[in-house]
Amino acid sequence: MQMIEKLKKKIVIIATIATFALMAFLLVIINTINYSVVVSEADKVLDMLSRPGESFFADEDRTDGSRGPGDRNRPGKKHQTPIGEKREGKKPEDFGEGNRGMPGGMSPEVPYESRFFTVLVDDNGELVESDVSRIVSVDSDSAKEYLNEALNSSRDKGFVNSFRYKKIAEDGMTRIMFLDCGRKLNAFYRFMWVSIAIGLFGCLIVFIIMIFVSRQLVKPIEESYERQKRFITDAGHEMKTPITIISVNTDLLEDEIGENESIKDIRLQTKRLTALTNELVYLSRIEETENRIQKTEFTISDIVNETASEFAPSADAGNIYYEYTVEPDIRIKGSDEMMRRLISILLDNAIKYTPQNGKIYLNLNSDKKTVVLKIVNTVDEDIPEEDIKHLFERFYRTDESRNSETGGHGLGLSIAKAIVDAHGGKITAACNNKEFEINVILAQ
Repeated sequence: MQMIEKLKKKIVIIATIATFALMAFLLVIINTINYSVVVSEADKVLDMLSRPGESFFADEDRTDGSRGPGDRNRPGKKHQTPIGEKREGKKPEDFGEGNRGMPGGMSPEVPYESRFFTVLVDDNGELVESDVSRIVSVDSDSAKEYLNEALNSSRDKGFVNSFRYKKIAEDGMTRIMFLDCGRKLNAFYRFMWVSIAIGLFGCLIVFIIMIFVSRQLVKPIEESYERQKRFITDAGHEMKTPITIISVNTDLLEDEIGENESIKDIRLQTKRLTALTNELVYLSRIEETENRIQKTEFTISDIVNETASEFAPSADAGNIYYEYTVEPDIRIKGSDEMMRRLISILLDNAIKYTPQNGKIYLNLNSDKKTVVLKIVNTVDEDIPEEDIKHLFERFYRTDESRNSETGGHGLGLSIAKAIVDAHGGKITAACNNKEFEINVILAQ
């Protein structure tokens, strides 16, 4: 039941791919928004810290030589307000009513929580001064390295490692402020990797669920297909008896009244019906036992040589150039009877549809662990790609007008495909430049 198994695989693959695509879409959106929030908040802090004339650290400004802006952040220094003395610093109202002086309702504590450093450069890009008093992880030498990377960028804002920078014009020079976003970026990356892991885990769960669900989804199709195959097999066996009776009575009638056109037509149609019934029963039997055929090791080279030689007289009768090349001693596992039928079907199909003075080439060779059988024949006209897709379907014909000329019932290539499938192989067809080609690939 290869068709049913393929359908199950398609359902599982399509559902998994759809889930993966949806997860990827959502993760991209979520993480993009998350990253935009990190950048937006960093830019707000930089805008706030770089406002002209604004000093958020007035209480730390050095007035008597004992304190400086960076003292509260430096290791080993701790600011203490003497007992009984009220510490003077900025009050909430100093930022405006409702903290309107802070961007986006930002807390007045943000300037004190932020870790940043600034550098000032002249028009030639030479360092004039640097202030690293509000950060511990960066010294003056490191500040120069960050400065060089920022100057190499033409953008006024961007990232240098985990620092978000902003360029500010100041008295004919440029001040660059670097804000440490390490913690927020680390949180963003942790969230991103966790979300990706969850997304992949979700896809895996959907994949496992669909393996079980697909069985239930295709069960009605599988049952219908089984009933169809049983019907064809049973009907074929039932039809054999009346066909045999008709054939016998036709012979008796011919003995009594002699040969005439009507009896010839009856005998011809009886043969056609017998052949059609046998082909339907054979095809149904192959599909029923495709996974249970008795496989033995045999030399396919000998079978191809023998069968190909049998079609030489037919090719000569049709004035067709016929050539076959077979690599010797190629062995495979399978049914030799089925292989004979497969080669007969393909060669018979080639001779039927090759015009006079046409050509047929057969080639059998082995490639590593596979065996490749190729049959090429010339045709009157190229077969459209749309027809190629349906060639191996039952009763399908590319040219209905030639039915009476070529005979057959449109089941040959269907049987060929069923035989190849039963052997775990692959059969394909193509048509280019008035050359029709069939390739059969089998495992050695």
